[in-house]
Amino acid sequence: RELSQMDAEDELDLAEMEKLKNTERACLEILEKYDFTEWELMEWSEQQAVFNFLYDSVTLTVVFGPPIDDELFAAHPSRSIMSLDFESFLDEEQAPPSSCLVQKLILQFIESQGCWQKKCPKLCYLPQALFDISLVVNRCRILGDELEFLQRWGAKFQLLETDIKDTEVKLLFSSSVAFAKFELTLAVSHDYPSAVLPFRVQTHIGDIGEKEVAAVLSRVPAGHHYLQRAVTSIHQNLLQGPR
Repeated sequence: RELSQMDAEDELDLAEMEKLKNTERACLEILEKYDFTEWELMEWSEQQAVFNFLYDSVTLTVVFGPPIDDELFAAHPSRSIMSLDFESFLDEEQAPPSSCLVQKLILQFIESQGCWQKKCPKLCYLPQALFDISLVVNRCRILGDELEFLQRWGAKFQLLETDIKDTEVKLLFSSSVAFAKFELTLAVSHDYPSAVLPFRVQTHIGDIGEKEVAAVLSRVPAGHHYLQRAVTSIHQNLLQGPR
């Protein structure tokens, strides 16, 4: 009887271990999926810290003030922060339009936050600031990848042209099967892809206009790879043949 009880307890322990392993696996997957550490530490001295983002195209310089009495950060005396300065190093004349758009959106976010020194007056606030910037850099970098994908493989989706002007993305669709040619213009911001994008449609040939495109886009939820999913949905629902 004692043996059977021990066997039952062993089985429970094994089941509990398996459950913990599954939980750990799920947590690791989530961490991997949402890894927003987009910064690289270039310098850390008594005077300042320098961080690079997005393939060294954006630099953040944090200038330290004097130590704060009786306050520790990472087991060292904490420091006040005098300033946080951002600098862009992207060569806009040489860079592809998608990279220029990504850079513009990141700088738009940085400017929208007002005075960073007020948000981050001392060292203990710096990790949150780095996380907030990384989150936006991550989303904008993925948008850049999506635009490059559409520029390269757009023909698969009857996408004739992908044009980027300022913070607008113009997509020219053309399908002889559906007898349609129209231009979809999407306005993107640093919030992408957390909100559905404002858009307008210009019809060149056929009867696909704002109403038809709106009906399709209303079924595409905001979120990861929104732009690619929107293009795929337009292709599947509007450009496969006569409607």
